[in-house]
Amino acid sequence: MYKQILARIRQGHRTIRFPKAVAPALPDRFRGRPCFDARLCRAECRAECRACSDACPVGAIDPLNKSIDLGKCIFCTDCMRACPGGAVAFSGDYRLAARSRRDLVITVDQETLILAQALDRRMKGLFGRSLKLRQVSAGGCGACEADVSVLGTIGWDWGRFGIQFVASPRHADGILVTGPVTKNMELALRKTWDAIPGPKIVIASGSCAIAGGPYAGHDQVLDGVESILPVDLYIPGCPPHPLTTLDGLLRLLGKIGRNGRVSRGD
Repeated sequence: MYKQILARIRQGHRTIRFPKAVAPALPDRFRGRPCFDARLCRAECRAECRACSDACPVGAIDPLNKSIDLGKCIFCTDCMRACPGGAVAFSGDYRLAARSRRDLVITVDQETLILAQALDRRMKGLFGRSLKLRQVSAGGCGACEADVSVLGTIGWDWGRFGIQFVASPRHADGILVTGPVTKNMELALRKTWDAIPGPKIVIASGSCAIAGGPYAGHDQVLDGVESILPVDLYIPGCPPHPLTTLDGLLRLLGKIGRNGRVSRGD
């Protein structure tokens, strides 16, 4: 027993201190928010070049408006490699979650992303200290499911914010959906939603849950959860990094303000 106590003391504090401290360093290969350099995306490119949009496997880039839909983006970097002017790059910015679907569409000239805002006062009062979620894999490949499960480990410990997965929808405040919502999962998803007592929320995690991902347009998928349920939080990524998910949830609960700082009282 003494050896175990000594080993634990040597290990020290293992849970990240985010958001009260700076976010942990992300690996060099991490692909955060894609960015356009308007100066490099020359006037002639705006009118004629379609290299980035032609290379995108999920149709996330609109060549006419020179915009990219983060809800569709799978962060593959094909657009970056295809751009002849080097105007596309992927930053290390993990902050991607938004409350509105339209806020995920960013243009060449847009410098900032409209990040998720907190729930209204009533909903924040209900869920701000205790948010229980039922996770539904609606045809996912397992990547989003694996990365969101990491948040329950000692390194992330989202339980310290009152966030927890529960086994029964009867005990949940909402659902976190991954996967493109296959037709085989539609009924199960609807039944899960109906079993959750109101008021309740829906979180779409990953490009598949938001817009179908690489399966969009297939006759056996519904191209995301929004086709059948109202969504309160969109978390882009393929899969979303655990830090992206945690940041989005804490913003939804009002624990991180618009300025990125910890809200007073948390």
